[in-house]
Amino acid sequence: MSVIVDKETRLCVSGITGREGTFHALNNKRYGTQLVSGVTPGKEGQDVEGTPVFHTFHKAVAETGANTAMIFVPPRFAADSILEAEDAGIATIIAITEGIPAHDELRVYNHLARNPGVRLIGPNCPGVLSPGKANVGIIPAAFFEEGNVGVVSRSGTLTYQIGNELAQKGFGNSSIVGIGGDPVPGSSFIDIVALFEADPETELIVMSGEIGGSAEEEAAEYIGAHVTKPVVGYIAGFTAPPGKTMGHAGAIVSGSSGGAEAKAAALEAQGVRVARTPTEVSQIAMELLGR
Repeated sequence: MSVIVDKETRLCVSGITGREGTFHALNNKRYGTQLVSGVTPGKEGQDVEGTPVFHTFHKAVAETGANTAMIFVPPRFAADSILEAEDAGIATIIAITEGIPAHDELRVYNHLARNPGVRLIGPNCPGVLSPGKANVGIIPAAFFEEGNVGVVSRSGTLTYQIGNELAQKGFGNSSIVGIGGDPVPGSSFIDIVALFEADPETELIVMSGEIGGSAEEEAAEYIGAHVTKPVVGYIAGFTAPPGKTMGHAGAIVSGSSGGAEAKAAALEAQGVRVARTPTEVSQIAMELLGR
């Protein structure tokens, strides 16, 4: 099986007529994702290589049955685009946009918290890939095959690297989920780990975290209490200097909290094997799955 996106995904892309929106929407379509529509205000009636463009998500849903949205618009418009997709009845929203103001992210988070039927992945994320089924986002799908390892990561680049390390050892993936590294993500490690725990075809879960915040420590507590499948962890930033943001807006160590050592210790205390390098992730996976 897979999580979040699959063969039933019907994708509508907000910002489909922009350069990046067009490129990645068509890339997802070539992979096999059902790209059914796009949204760009003022450009209804146009099409992108046969994909119809609408003014609004409401019209796109009504005309094409879209059930998944990918947000590829500039930061100042992204929050409103997410909320419009939710208001139109779209249940899965994947926000690729980077640089959304934190107060806009909080507005979206608090609004969506009142609608538990909607799942937001991102913002500032690479998207979701379910190999052989659907790709929604910017993950380079050619590296990956269907399989039994679920990957969830805050970092897009590490998502690709760890996925490729696993692929080189012969592992396939049930799904690969990039949740993004902003301070206010739409979905947490716990949300995605719970999906993998419930997925009968996921036999091993890989969780790639980084410095900053407490998401990894919270996930560790959840894993200890609720997860029966083996979990491999990786934390980026063991050598990061305190007080300096490293890559993502949420990747900053403040005082004694948010450091890589503390996160690794919290995970290891709950029985999670924590790798110190991406290559070691695949080596531990081989041990745990008896390869």
